[in-house]
Amino acid sequence: MKKNITGKHLIGGKYCGSGGKKFSGVNTTAGAALLPAFCEAGAADVNRALELADKAFEVLQTVPVKTIAALLERIADGLEAEGERIIARAHLETALPVERLRSELARTSGQARAFAKLALSGSWAQARIDHALPGRKPLPKPDIRTVFMGVGPVAVFGASNFPLAISVAGTDTVAAFAARCPVVAKGHPAHPGTCELTASVITEAISRTKLPPGMFSLLQSSGHEAGLALVRHPLTAAVAFTGSLRGGRVLFDAAAARPAPIPVYAEMGSVNPVFILPGAAAERAEEIADGFVRSLNAGVGQFCTNPGMVLAVAGPEFERFLAAICKNAECVPPAAMLHAGIQKAYDCGTERLSSIPGVKLAAISGACAPHGAGPKMAACKIFTADAGLIHKRPELLEEVFGPATVIYRCKNIAQMVDIARCMPGSLTATIHGTERELPAQGRLMRVLERKAGRIVFNGFPTGLEPCASLHHGGPYPASTHSFFTSVGTAAIYRYVRPVCFQGFPDAALPEELRETNPRRIKRLVDGVLNTF
Repeated sequence: MKKNITGKHLIGGKYCGSGGKKFSGVNTTAGAALLPAFCEAGAADVNRALELADKAFEVLQTVPVKTIAALLERIADGLEAEGERIIARAHLETALPVERLRSELARTSGQARAFAKLALSGSWAQARIDHALPGRKPLPKPDIRTVFMGVGPVAVFGASNFPLAISVAGTDTVAAFAARCPVVAKGHPAHPGTCELTASVITEAISRTKLPPGMFSLLQSSGHEAGLALVRHPLTAAVAFTGSLRGGRVLFDAAAARPAPIPVYAEMGSVNPVFILPGAAAERAEEIADGFVRSLNAGVGQFCTNPGMVLAVAGPEFERFLAAICKNAECVPPAAMLHAGIQKAYDCGTERLSSIPGVKLAAISGACAPHGAGPKMAACKIFTADAGLIHKRPELLEEVFGPATVIYRCKNIAQMVDIARCMPGSLTATIHGTERELPAQGRLMRVLERKAGRIVFNGFPTGLEPCASLHHGGPYPASTHSFFTSVGTAAIYRYVRPVCFQGFPDAALPEELRETNPRRIKRLVDGVLNTF
């Protein structure tokens, strides 16, 4: 393939855009603009992409499932074939290490293959059949059959911190394809070149699979207008977003204000609390501290699952734990963040923490790092405070995106539970404890089950395993719909809805609902789960 970056949109398989306003990607480490400049999408581009997507949606509903799976496999193959070019550009635009990006590329291609297998399995469609009982008294029972079907064109807004796995070719896009939904992706202005390279892989795969080119478009934009136009357009059926609470809420409100509202599946802010029980602190304070600092600084703290607060019972074990964390944190070299906007927000967030009376800066990274790290580097910062301060200053429960955390001294376990009750929704919550003491923490567990989407025991929240059982979501403000995951194969359920067929002749039904079950998928038939 080896196509050069053009700076244009990719709409229905064609490169579009020339004059008008443009913007540039930035070499994050050097602070220099990268060539070429990129076109800004306008209303006409949005409309063209969605009209093509809507036409493609009708075609996709009759495409054999093997063709859908073949498309996803070809996307995975293309990402791997173009991997080094994609990684090189992503490294320039994001400052993420090359090895980290290689790992992310493997995750991205793996996701595409996982959704290919899911599409072939068909069981995700949850076909349910209740046969007619014409002789039933006092009224006959009709034949009723229900299956999940795609909703229509999906608008995808990728994340800045995962330029591959949660961006143009990431879970949001391949999950939509598996559900037979076209995608219009808005490129992220922090890595537009990476977006174009991955979009060209998708476009090539669609062409080779002989599917309608309108099933995918990439629109580049550095502002908010194109994104809002995508959400407000009457042909958009659903929206996927990963980013800030402010950005997600703007899209959510815009979708709700439409004459016909649509769902916005936004994954947003999360503090991801960590609870250290006394037994764990006594047995392995240093071990937990080491793992915690590694987790806190993974990707320069730019993970949505970054552990932003720790609660532990005050005492000698707490002081051991805190001392170990500070020692480890001071030896973490400062590093470049994804872009200047995130760096500025991190600086503002940590300055806000420092300004709160009762919050103390206990450690800052760089004490063991070489001098001359240069500007635009984020230092890991460890703050401490008494847990009771949270009730007086609720802003302490707001996310600071980056390698900063607050470690709170609790009087006892009861205060831990009390603080957990007042926390906002979170993607994760973590408990470190012994197997002996965990059964006694029923009250804490019940609270966390209501507050978090994923609860981790004796581990750390960063690092996800994209699989069928993973849930990556949580109560607001972690996400707008806590029922749905944005990672793992269950992410497909964001783009489907149940359609019920009553009294239809067998030949007119979708394959998943036909009497002979030609795809041999698992179905609930008259209340019994079977494959026949």
